[in-house]
Parts: sequence; structure tokens; C-alpha cells
Amino acid sequence: MDEKAGSAPLPGDAPLPGEAALHGDPGLQPERTALAWGRTVLTLIAASAICLRWLPEQGLFVLTLFGLTVATGSAIYLTQRRRYRRSAAGIKAEQLAPDIAAVFWTAGACVVLGALGVWLVLV
Repeated sequence: MDEKAGSAPLPGDAPLPGEAALHGDPGLQPERTALAWGRTVLTLIAASAICLRWLPEQGLFVLTLFGLTVATGSAIYLTQRRRYRRSAAGIKAEQLAPDIAAVFWTAGACVVLGALGVWLVLV
């Protein structure tokens, strides 16, 4: 919304203290991508919690799977701000390259964690 028209800005529009706004449109692709990465983190954390139900039967293997899942989710969470800033700057400059490494790393981690989860259920 526009402040000139007399309406207040949305809370998500405000830049962090000490920084300028990265762009003027709060519905741009970086916000949608940040939400998607956030859902990925939430899914990984939920999956890690579900794995704990096999802790009494499987022991150390489940703790290893839990640790890998939490580490993957944490890595995504900790790199979120950098990806958002890069996307917003790329859109503003009209030159945005996809973050192929992050997508392949996350896909690979999900395949490995999925395979370990199947192993856990079958053994």
C-alpha cells in the first residue's frame, strides 16, 4: 500500500533496522520463495520429530537420522536471508540467476533422508 494515499505500510514492508528496503513490492517472487523455503524447513523438522518414534527400537540409527534432518533444516534456515537478499537484488537489477546449488543440495539431502527413512521402516 502507498503511504501517500494515507494508508499505513504493512509490517512485512518495513526494512530491518539500519537498512533500506530492497524493493517496493511486498508480493514479489523473493517473498514467495522465502515462504517455500520456510515450508521446507518446517517439513524437515516435522519429519525429524516423527523419526523419534522409532528411537526405542532402532537406537543410534534414529538419532543419526534425526541429527541429519535437523542439520539440513538448520542449514536451509541459516542461509534463508542471503538467498532472499540475492533474489531481491537480482529482480531489482533485472538479472537473476537461479540458485541451482541450493536446489540440488536440498534435493540430494531429501533423497538421502528419504532413503534412510525407508531403511528405518523396513529394518
